[in-house]
Amino acid sequence: MSIAYALLGLLVAGPSHGYQLKQSFDEKLGHRPLHYGQVYTALSRLTREGLVEAGGTETADGPERKRYALTEAGAAALDGWLLSPETPEPYLRSTLYTKLTVALLTGRDTTLLLDTHRTEYLRRMRALTRLKQHSDPREQVAQAWELFHLEADLRFLEYTVGRLEALGPLVRDQQAEDAPGHDPTLESA
Repeated sequence: MSIAYALLGLLVAGPSHGYQLKQSFDEKLGHRPLHYGQVYTALSRLTREGLVEAGGTETADGPERKRYALTEAGAAALDGWLLSPETPEPYLRSTLYTKLTVALLTGRDTTLLLDTHRTEYLRRMRALTRLKQHSDPREQVAQAWELFHLEADLRFLEYTVGRLEALGPLVRDQQAEDAPGHDPTLESA
């Protein structure tokens, strides 16, 4: 998720300073808390791009803080971002897929690799299911998102287990063909 666009969304409610934006982000959107540096870096970029404007300062309860407000261009950019569909991420670049390929290339125990991941995914699914029972609707939606992705990963694991025997030789043959000094014309001789 783009931190900058999330900050634009938080500024729709009215002008705010970086500290308040960080607190709001962590409370309303934070799957993981933001670092203050991320907030101020994003605000600097948004200011340069004319999507927010710095106006006035506030000194209550601590140091002087610069307040930021959403501009018309910022509101239009936020609307554009919200209405643009997300392109699905290429899951073949996932760490699990990379580990599987490396294990196949090196002759490591792929069954153990997949079983270890299956065990961890099931553990996480059980934990999320317990959490979901006591969560508010906003948290339940985020937990459901993670659960559905874990279910898809488990289906991938099951699919792959049934193809390990055929995958290993294919991956290793491709590695041999890609090896430096490999000359395919010598194979037909």
